[in-house]
Order: sequence, then structure tokens, then C-alpha cells
Amino acid sequence: MTTRAVEAWTLEPLVTFVKEAGARLVLVMTSAGQVMAQHGFSRAVDVMSAAALGAAIIASTDEIARQLAQPPFAVLNHQGERHGIFLGAVSTGHGKLVVLVVYDLHVSSLGLVQLFFEQLTADLQAASPKEGVSKQVLAADFERELSESLNTLFGR
Repeated sequence: MTTRAVEAWTLEPLVTFVKEAGARLVLVMTSAGQVMAQHGFSRAVDVMSAAALGAAIIASTDEIARQLAQPPFAVLNHQGERHGIFLGAVSTGHGKLVVLVVYDLHVSSLGLVQLFFEQLTADLQAASPKEGVSKQVLAADFERELSESLNTLFGR
């Protein structure tokens, strides 16, 4: 399986997490859905779709939490017959990151993913550049930056 990163500082924590948690697919992205690192995806369209859906789920649950006058939900889990989907937010010196994990229930478990997600959180926080949050992408730059990120992730 392929593991790639647009932001080099995310690669080592991601590789360690995938190995320990037994994850099938993983995305590390900004809360806006910009992919910083990925594992296991073979097609750019799948990365784009998963990133958009993951970011939307986090945004919608953040809004539900706001309406309930409580802090945002830290993690979310959805489980099917064969696979589980885990979404978690990580606060870093680079801003809020979202991690989307797909795991096979016959290879891993929610408990393993949660346990190693805590370590991934610590590793990303330690590795994160401390110069502050990166600039926001302008709509005019979005397509170009998305294309560059996908080319980097898929080695083109």
C-alpha cells in the first residue's frame, strides 16, 4: 500500500499509526479538506471524495455541538459489517487537522484505532511546525493547489 505526504512532517507519524493500528485507509487533512498525507488510496478521485466527506462530517458535527452549547466532538466512529470509519480532530501548531481512518474489523478494532490515535495525536503535535497556521487558500488558488497536492500524493 502507498503512503504519501504533501507535508513531510506528517509522514512518520502516519506510517507509525498505520502499522500499529492496522488501518486500511488513512487521510490526514486540514479541516477544510486539504489533504496533507494519505495511506492506502490508489486513485486521486477517491482521496478527493473521502477528504470532502470527512471534512463535511466534522464541520456538521462541530455545528451540532455548537447548537448544543458543548465543545466539539473529539472523535466519531461508524461501524458496518466488515469495516469501521473513525474520524478525529487534532489540534497542532499548524492548525486543526482531521484524521479519517478506515479499518477492517477482522484485522483491527475500534479500541486499537482509538489507542493509537492518541499516540498519532501526540506525534503530530510534536512534529508540527511551530510557525503558526498556514495561510488560507483563496478560491482562485484552490484548483491549482489541489492539483499540485494530488500530483505530489500520487507521484506525478
